[in-house]
Amino acid sequence: GKTMVVSGLHLLSGGRAEVSKVRTGMLKAFVEGRFELGGAEGATRIVTDAGAEVDEDGSVIALRAVSVDGRSRAHLGGRSVPVGVLADLSEQLIAVHGQNDQLRLLRPAEQRAVIDRFAGEAVTEPLEQYRAVRDEWLAVVAELTERSTRSREMAQQADLLRHGLAEIDAVAPEPGEDTELTEQIKRLAAVDELRSAASAAQAAVSGSPDGDPDAPGAVGLIGEASRHLTGSEDAVLRELGPRLDEASVLLSEVGTELGSYLETLDADPALLEKVLARQADLKRLTRKYAADVDGVLAWADDARRRMSTMDTSEEALAELAKRRDELAVTLAEHALTLSEARVEAAAELAEAITAEMSGLAMGQAEIEITVERRTVDESDAHAVKVDGRLVHAGPDGVDDVELLLRAHNGAPPLPVHKAASGGELSRVMLAIEVVLAHADTVQT
Repeated sequence: GKTMVVSGLHLLSGGRAEVSKVRTGMLKAFVEGRFELGGAEGATRIVTDAGAEVDEDGSVIALRAVSVDGRSRAHLGGRSVPVGVLADLSEQLIAVHGQNDQLRLLRPAEQRAVIDRFAGEAVTEPLEQYRAVRDEWLAVVAELTERSTRSREMAQQADLLRHGLAEIDAVAPEPGEDTELTEQIKRLAAVDELRSAASAAQAAVSGSPDGDPDAPGAVGLIGEASRHLTGSEDAVLRELGPRLDEASVLLSEVGTELGSYLETLDADPALLEKVLARQADLKRLTRKYAADVDGVLAWADDARRRMSTMDTSEEALAELAKRRDELAVTLAEHALTLSEARVEAAAELAEAITAEMSGLAMGQAEIEITVERRTVDESDAHAVKVDGRLVHAGPDGVDDVELLLRAHNGAPPLPVHKAASGGELSRVMLAIEVVLAHADTVQT
């Protein structure tokens, strides 16, 4: 009976479909279950996203069918859905613990996780603060170590960067300057052709510069046309006059701009030589540091940033060491707060587990949970001083947690995996899961 229930839950939870579950002589096996969402936001969102319908009582029906050919189908709330949707939904609502779960108790990290789950926010908050300070502390320690051990190499790199920055600062390039110079050089090199084209265009628009009446230009011709239409008695022709006036204004503006352009076309060999020299200076930089001037400026910014981390002077190293020590003190304070929270939770958890074990044919057994700091020497790269002792500052704190089992009155407390048989270990795990039920987000 238990196997059938668990197998059915396994299929409804999106587990692997096995043909062996289909009864002999039948074409398909069906498992159907009703999930009560109970206001679980994650579960409700999964059902809604799948387009499934929730019943009036807030529940939803899931169906899994397995055919003899090995194919399976999943339905949720009357809609066909991928099997993965059932897996996501069940993850929010059901936790199934199998016979081998007790093996997790053999791992020290899992034993510490048991306390942390039981304690909830009392441990979660100081653990987050501890980890944030530890990350910053490790970064400072690593930077100090690198600057101290690679001082000669970093000094050489800093010299090369300083030389490059001095060379770039001497030229002082502007963003996009190389592109602008290229266009300017093109204009200066082709100034005669450009002047001829602009002059001809201006004459065609504005007329002859000397006022030759035989070459009035487009502006003069449009003006003459406008006068003819304005003097006409025909209403249609008079209405065309304002449009010609608009064209005359536009052409006059073009003629003025062409005149301004011609004034900028200065055939100055000295200016061309100066621009070409500037371009040569920029090309020396782009050959060495980047493909264009913008890339050179980006290299310079990166070089300045890198140099800020290459200061190996005694003052810089002393400042880093001071920051490391300050962070170590702060880290020790958070570690102590975290340890105290775990010690308090360990006593409560041990008492609760012991009480549960009395109903599992282990009435004389007693659980103890120890929280000890892992003492190390100065050779440990992650050593920090807490309460006057050097301890290992790991990612989860400075504590080693161990579950001890006193099998009966008078027996010494021993590590749970040494004091308990396989069956007893399973019962200890079950008692822990019952006690930790309040810390889980799932309902079943």
